[in-house]
Amino acid sequence: MKLQSTVNRNQRPASRKPKSKDSALSRSGRWIAAWRRVLNLLLIMLLLVLGWVIYIQWKVQSPPKMALPDHADVGIVLGASLRNDIPSPGLQERLDLALQLYKQGKFKTLIVSGGLDHNGSKLTEAEGMRNYLMQNGVPQQQILLEPRATSTYENLLFSKQIMDKRGLVSSIIVTHQFHSSRSLDIAKTVGLQAPLVSSTASEVLFMPYHEARETLAYMKWEWTKLLLKAGV
Repeated sequence: MKLQSTVNRNQRPASRKPKSKDSALSRSGRWIAAWRRVLNLLLIMLLLVLGWVIYIQWKVQSPPKMALPDHADVGIVLGASLRNDIPSPGLQERLDLALQLYKQGKFKTLIVSGGLDHNGSKLTEAEGMRNYLMQNGVPQQQILLEPRATSTYENLLFSKQIMDKRGLVSSIIVTHQFHSSRSLDIAKTVGLQAPLVSSTASEVLFMPYHEARETLAYMKWEWTKLLLKAGV
């Protein structure tokens, strides 16, 4: 009996060591598996974000190509900054396109949309655009001011309100190519009927900056659009 008891006592510690080792290995394996799941999830999220950015960049780089009708009720010129109360070179490109379309008879009424810049300007973007158009031969009575907007969404929302009050229905939006896809999508969202867009390339803007900025703005707009549809 003593011999058997001695053998049993000698065997007990030996039987515990594998259990402790196996338990540690099991915990280590669970941690490794958990970290792998976290890393896989992060990788999937990164790929989704990357894909989304590529899609938005494609939208920015692919301006809508739309056949314009012989005549629309109104042309909507989307504002940009003034310099010393004069349209900046980039804004002049939009206005020059609007003048070209006006002279072709595509529309006889223009809405110029843009509020007050926070750069020392005394005139709103709308007032600066009106002055430029008048200097280039457009009668003042053909120009409607929208002087409140501080974003593309407000440009088009407030312009639609002016159109509704005056019974204007069809429209051609005038802007830059990099800005045209988002502008058209916003126009549809605010309820403009079958809006069209006419856009110009830029020879004066630093496009890498503006395209990157537009990519961020487009991503923000997609989120805003979801909130609008959800009634938030």
